[in-house]
Amino acid sequence: MLQSIQVTEVLRWPEIEMSRQSILKTQVKALSPSQARLEKLHPSTRSSLLTSGSSSYNVLLQAEEAEPRGAEERRGGGGTPKRSPPRRPRTSVKSASCAPHRKKRPSGAPAPLSTRGPDSGGGDGPRSSSTPATKPARSMAVRGSAMGLSRRPTARVREKAHGAQPGGAHRVDSGRKLCILAAIKPSNVEKEKLKFFKSDFAYNPQFEYSHPVSPLVLARHSTASDRFLTQAVRIMELALSKYGSYENFEQATGGNLLSRGRIGANVRKYMEKEGCVGEIVVRVTEDLLSRASMAVVSGRPTLTINLSTAREHWLDGLLRHEIGTHYLRSLNNSQQPWCGSAGRRRHGLRPPNPTEEGLASIHSVLFRRDPTLWRAALLYYTVHRAARASFSQLFTGLARFLTDPHTRWDYCVRAKRGQTDTAQPGCFSKDQVYLEGILNILRYREQIDFPMLMALGKVSFEDVDRLRAAGRTENVRIPHFLQDRAVYARQLEKIMEVNQLSDQELRLIV
Repeated sequence: MLQSIQVTEVLRWPEIEMSRQSILKTQVKALSPSQARLEKLHPSTRSSLLTSGSSSYNVLLQAEEAEPRGAEERRGGGGTPKRSPPRRPRTSVKSASCAPHRKKRPSGAPAPLSTRGPDSGGGDGPRSSSTPATKPARSMAVRGSAMGLSRRPTARVREKAHGAQPGGAHRVDSGRKLCILAAIKPSNVEKEKLKFFKSDFAYNPQFEYSHPVSPLVLARHSTASDRFLTQAVRIMELALSKYGSYENFEQATGGNLLSRGRIGANVRKYMEKEGCVGEIVVRVTEDLLSRASMAVVSGRPTLTINLSTAREHWLDGLLRHEIGTHYLRSLNNSQQPWCGSAGRRRHGLRPPNPTEEGLASIHSVLFRRDPTLWRAALLYYTVHRAARASFSQLFTGLARFLTDPHTRWDYCVRAKRGQTDTAQPGCFSKDQVYLEGILNILRYREQIDFPMLMALGKVSFEDVDRLRAAGRTENVRIPHFLQDRAVYARQLEKIMEVNQLSDQELRLIV
């Protein structure tokens, strides 16, 4: 996600660690009221706030049994709990579901970017578990104009929110949880890339992994779909006919790359619109696989932006994706009775994806002059090809849509991660969720209550109607760009038109 001007869309693997400093330099001040409530949340809840698929890639490995409570604190014989010695705070970015639970923020943890002023309205942050037991919700408390949501008919007993506790998540030798996207990151990418380029693109990389994932787990993410392949190819061909190449499209629609200072100023401006200044630590780096990621670092929500792909006309879309969608839906989810895996099972919720990533991806292009869905289409197409081709064959096939070999390499690595011998057909299929989610939402755009979809947290749009009465909407956060629903609806129609999607077609494929 985020200084190479020559190579566009560079998707780099992290080598050592992310940037150590926040891009917005401010003195440490008192936390805002909403941030204070965030700090009071149970650690397991706080660490699961940003559990989303998408750029965060927080899909936990599944194991057979749950680890007994307190196992990480036990040392020595007899299982007597002991305090661990003080440790230096880690600076590497971890996804929310991978972050170890902590009882308090370490003294060396990143300070907030800034604090919210007295008029910023801090009363709409995530709730602590000490909230009063009953409180009827009359309407949704949001910034800007009221959304006119129907009231809940009855009050419900408030339940204590718990973070997701997936049974026996995959653990490394140190005992810490490891998310699947971290586990399937090859440890020898640069070495294999050098071999590949020296072979004139004929060599198939042999990837190595520090923490190999079992074949059973990989099999769950190895099935590629061709359901929306026709639409993916058409979207890319339309863009090629107009711009000639992806690189031309990127420059024409994205504009120039931004400096760290410009990124910082734009991020602060966006946070002011959402009323979340001081709640999120922001960092920039050139070593990130995607364009940005929202994660929890040392117990604090942290947005990491890829400097090498941060363009002037695309940055607002990136922020709508990461903050306006993932972050705000996570906060809203933390106060719902289905917060946590047990609550989701109890209420029979569908998985948050493809809705989560589809909604975020729509918001990425929502106000672009040309909202072509090229990236989502290319990711879908690449996974489909990878399932049927070797690495070398996939690389050659992508030349139809991507000219730059370094960009093609990065897309191929994304699709082939998890494999050891990339001479064999195979894929990691998660990247197809973006286009799938987009098309699902566009198909039902006239029936979806988008403010309520945001308010209820990480739920599928298909579950909104039945969860409406049970949801807690007193202090939810709705993004500023959803305040004018007529404008929002017109932008969805523009996305349909630019990508030559019709309702008749969508009804046939969704």
